[in-house]
Amino acid sequence: MIIVMRAHAPEEQIQNVIKHVEDAGFEVHLSRGVERTIIGVKGVSHDALTQPFESLKGVDEVIRVLKPYKLASREFHPDNTQVKVKDVIFGGNTLVIGAGPCSIEGEDMYRDISQAVKASGATLLRGGAFKPRSSPYSFQGMGEEGLKIMRAVGNETGLPIQTEATNPRSLQLVAKYADIIQIGARNMQNYDLLKEAGQTGMPILLKRGMAASTKDLLLSAEYIMSEGNDQVILCERGIRTFETATRNTLDISAIPVLKENTHLPVMVDPSHASGHMQYIQALSLAAIAGGCDGLLIEVHNNPEIAKSDGEQSLLPEQFADLMEQAKKVAAAIGRDI
Repeated sequence: MIIVMRAHAPEEQIQNVIKHVEDAGFEVHLSRGVERTIIGVKGVSHDALTQPFESLKGVDEVIRVLKPYKLASREFHPDNTQVKVKDVIFGGNTLVIGAGPCSIEGEDMYRDISQAVKASGATLLRGGAFKPRSSPYSFQGMGEEGLKIMRAVGNETGLPIQTEATNPRSLQLVAKYADIIQIGARNMQNYDLLKEAGQTGMPILLKRGMAASTKDLLLSAEYIMSEGNDQVILCERGIRTFETATRNTLDISAIPVLKENTHLPVMVDPSHASGHMQYIQALSLAAIAGGCDGLLIEVHNNPEIAKSDGEQSLLPEQFADLMEQAKKVAAAIGRDI
């Protein structure tokens, strides 16, 4: 349930409503908009609707939120949430472009790629230190050594770094070094991990599962937010369908669907969606036109010898070309890169 306060309701009226809600045994989540304040009421039963909240001074209306995700819903938070990481803002008018290799393979390699993508306009560095792979015999990442490399290069470039935590143990290490914790597609419904990620209070980039609906994704975001962490960034990265020409099928329609139903920023990863470098630019431009808040692109300076996902990694010069095309599409819909 949400309690919508009247426009420009004074603070004493807001605090009075909060007191009544808490006295009734419910938890409060406060959302302050430009004109209106919304009080989210968590733990609501059908009996709560009989509480006389509508009669309190300053209350405009009381609305029961029917969606199973409350905190992530746009009903609870009508204005777009912006997640700020250093000088980078997710969910603003300027698109965030994250780039880097699938996995960290060495310091010199990561530094060269990071400097190249920054020169082309990337504002976020991606890379994997812990890699959940389909085969147990595939490269699993450099672990903490990879995190140290990312942190050092991130400090040198001044760009925030994003990397994946695969379990509660790696979560603590990632939180120590990274600016953004990524929860990958395979862990989207690892609820214990989601709750612990929420408890860090750090920005969390949550990828959509390979067979998950947009509702499933938002319910997973709710797990993070229910721990008091509203710094959540969603990421569409393709879902499994019967199509075999691409690694996954990029669900462009998920962008406007999510934008309608949630206030959280929405990123798109066309690299994991396509699985082939020749499709990445087209999918990137389509995602921008579809209204996403940014892209995550895999870039490698020698994809042929990459230890993971070389076939879906752009060369630095290909990334530079993509950025030039992306600026044109962004400008056409009134956004910046």
